[in-house]
Amino acid sequence: MTTLLDYCSLVRSKNAGPFTLTLDFMCHDRDTYAALVATGFLNPSLFASLYGADPDQILVVNHPLALAVKVSLPRPVAQGALHDTDCYAGQQYAPLMDMPVA
Repeated sequence: MTTLLDYCSLVRSKNAGPFTLTLDFMCHDRDTYAALVATGFLNPSLFASLYGADPDQILVVNHPLALAVKVSLPRPVAQGALHDTDCYAGQQYAPLMDMPVA
């Protein structure tokens, strides 16, 4: 089974303001970057299903010079809200780590 760690040297999530979550996928090298992008795994539908967001509000940006993919979407709840379980959004990448990447 191939996972994101087979493609990426760093996977992280963080806040991009109190209402936006961003995830960064930084690949090992050009070949793994090209292979990850070619899978189509990192797409709005995936993040919509995992985070309950509208796919039309999810931005997936490929950065070939940085060998990275950045995904931004609305946070499930505003930062610091009563039901916010991850104030800094540093653990939001976790559901992706064990998923098989085609």
